[in-house]
Amino acid sequence: YNLHEGEAFHFVPFDLDEDLSDDEVIWYKNNRQSELISTNESQSVHYHGSALFFLNLCTEDSGIYTAHDKVKLLHVSCKFLSYDIIPPLLPLFLLLQNFDLIKNRSDPFLWIHNSTKKDEAIYTCTCTWTHNHKEYKSSGSRRLKNKGSCPLPNTGSEIKLRCEVFCGSNVQPHCHASWRVNGVLVNREGYNQSSQMYGLNGKTTATKPNTISTAVLTIEKVSASDFNTEFKCIGQGFYLRVNRTLTLKRRGTILPLVIRGVCVLLFCVFAAALVKCFTIDLALLFRPCVSQINHSEDKRTYDAYVVYQMQRIDKTTEDALGRFITKTLPSVLEDKCGYRLFIHGRDDIPGEDHLEQVEDRMQQSKRLMVILTPGSGPEVTDQHPFSTYLQIGIHHALIQSEISVILIQIGDTGPEGYTYLPPGLQHLILKSAPIRWREDAWRNSRFWKRVRYLMPARPATKCSQSAAV
Repeated sequence: YNLHEGEAFHFVPFDLDEDLSDDEVIWYKNNRQSELISTNESQSVHYHGSALFFLNLCTEDSGIYTAHDKVKLLHVSCKFLSYDIIPPLLPLFLLLQNFDLIKNRSDPFLWIHNSTKKDEAIYTCTCTWTHNHKEYKSSGSRRLKNKGSCPLPNTGSEIKLRCEVFCGSNVQPHCHASWRVNGVLVNREGYNQSSQMYGLNGKTTATKPNTISTAVLTIEKVSASDFNTEFKCIGQGFYLRVNRTLTLKRRGTILPLVIRGVCVLLFCVFAAALVKCFTIDLALLFRPCVSQINHSEDKRTYDAYVVYQMQRIDKTTEDALGRFITKTLPSVLEDKCGYRLFIHGRDDIPGEDHLEQVEDRMQQSKRLMVILTPGSGPEVTDQHPFSTYLQIGIHHALIQSEISVILIQIGDTGPEGYTYLPPGLQHLILKSAPIRWREDAWRNSRFWKRVRYLMPARPATKCSQSAAV
């Protein structure tokens, strides 16, 4: 035992009973019975029964101490204790790392899990205890060395497992290290075990009193079953038998990482596709809540100004357009959703200047809804009424950025596509494709969800008819 000067030490031999009286045990120093240890508690070194006390150690207390059991007439030779007194260099604390106090730690057990290189240090634990109403301190230190990660074998490779046991001093006949495979002695083909005894300096125990026994288990060719095998390192000393269990781990591959990455990628793609498919549904679902939070007052009278072309279209398209303008559109957006529309031709006020009315109603509208029909007739010129309304709306949408445009296509586009439309409207079509309406579209269809998504979040406030006039 290496002890610090000024500390205290309490020791009970392994083979002696703790409840022995002072008359049943004799302690003496340096193998000389002339140097008997006293039972007088005023002495810095004294004993009580089988317990030996060192109080306020000094360098003169260094030596070999022996206990003699008078009742059993047994001389306990294994009770030789060698003490080297080391003068203290630094003040002692409860728990230290490299002689620096570890704060907020009072637990006598210090556990370091998954230690790394930075955890390497000398850890010291000091214990304060009371004897005869006086406080004494004892300390013990341990050096932690990180040996790094264990090698991970590959199937078919050779590996050596080293079992090393430190038994003490001058205990060569009673120190033995060995391996067990699944609880039995090593007796398999492909397994070889060798053992040897060394001192701490790497030389044989004949020249060094400190004894270490080493057993090396060599697996010539690692098989798949070895990864499920339990290898047990067993250390046998004179008094104690200890063991540690070891299992082999396969060398890690990037396959699990690749699989996890692919799964995450597929999940992200699926989530993106899901969000893209249901973006409009989610927006319509949370629109009432968002509009209450981010409400900006818009005093415009109408939610949308509806403009369409009735000239130079065939009878079938004209009937379909009429049903959409007069029945379907108002029943869904006005009656069901509460929007307020200004439909050209339906809401015109007689006697009012037509161009001024169009200009004013567009300024009072939040959206411009353009109903497109197949271009079966001649190209729409600037003198065409439909083109005039569009020019006013496009001016507000593109130049003044006061109004958003909703494009709805009735039926197919026809062989001419959209070439018959004014250039400004063709530019808007390139930016946002028209929504195609079919007569069989029901009120909760995808078409009406897209139209509602493009309409204002909050419908315009309705006023009385007299106020509107």
